[in-house]
Amino acid sequence: MEVRINFQSDGLKLAGLVDIPDDYKAGERRPAFIMLHGFGGNKDGQGQKVVGKQMAKWGYVSLRVDFRGCGDSEGERGRIICLDQVADTRNAISYMATRPEVDAARIALIGSSFGAAVAVFTGGADKRVAAVVSCGGWGDGERKFRGQHPGAEKWAKFTAMLEEGKRHREQTGKSLMVPRYDIVPIPDKLRNRMSHGSIMEFPAETAQSMNDFRADDQVGNISPRPLLLLHSANDSVTPTYESIEMFKKARQPAELHLLSDVDHFTFNEENPRLTNIVKEWLDKYFPVRTN
Repeated sequence: MEVRINFQSDGLKLAGLVDIPDDYKAGERRPAFIMLHGFGGNKDGQGQKVVGKQMAKWGYVSLRVDFRGCGDSEGERGRIICLDQVADTRNAISYMATRPEVDAARIALIGSSFGAAVAVFTGGADKRVAAVVSCGGWGDGERKFRGQHPGAEKWAKFTAMLEEGKRHREQTGKSLMVPRYDIVPIPDKLRNRMSHGSIMEFPAETAQSMNDFRADDQVGNISPRPLLLLHSANDSVTPTYESIEMFKKARQPAELHLLSDVDHFTFNEENPRLTNIVKEWLDKYFPVRTN
């Protein structure tokens, strides 16, 4: 059963969709997942839908949420600031803890790409998070951007854009708007995998906030709660080394899986091997139990 909901985050009304398993019985409290979408995406993207339905099939309550400024949520359109998304995630946890179907002590996060970085950071910073699944995420914004804008010429162009954004803001009081592919390049072959309604232009402050964001600083704090890192072995968008570096900084229990037969939009592809990896990990570290 799907229920469209709203909750408050820093005075803004955020939109979400709660999926309750078909076998749910009144009075039960189930473990839950909050799903965090990628850069400028939304809760209705294909990967979000796939994960939500799979989690419900396995017996978890799930929440797909639109971050502020995205999808159906309030907030300045496209103004994506990393710590604001962390705040939205923490407020989503608070919301889910009030739902009668949810075991408030067993709320986990699962994120893709940008949402994965937010999931890892929030998991380390907020002890209410029971488990974290990161798919195609990143631990250090500047390190990630250096991989996405390789070579001296491309890196100089990117950093010049950040500086121009600061000057423009100081001189005009307004944000310099930047095309999404100038921030995060995506190959033509993958652009049809993006969520319908994805935001295509952002203020330069968004790129600066991403450059400064470091999930690396929090990943070690997730332990002793479990962490699963998933990444394409040949990721065309977010460098694979980002998940490898996070794994180096993580503490147990943590697992890292690199998949050779998927690309960045991993969950979109409904890969059976990926599904099996996630299910086995959940059975071991975050099984469905009712109370």
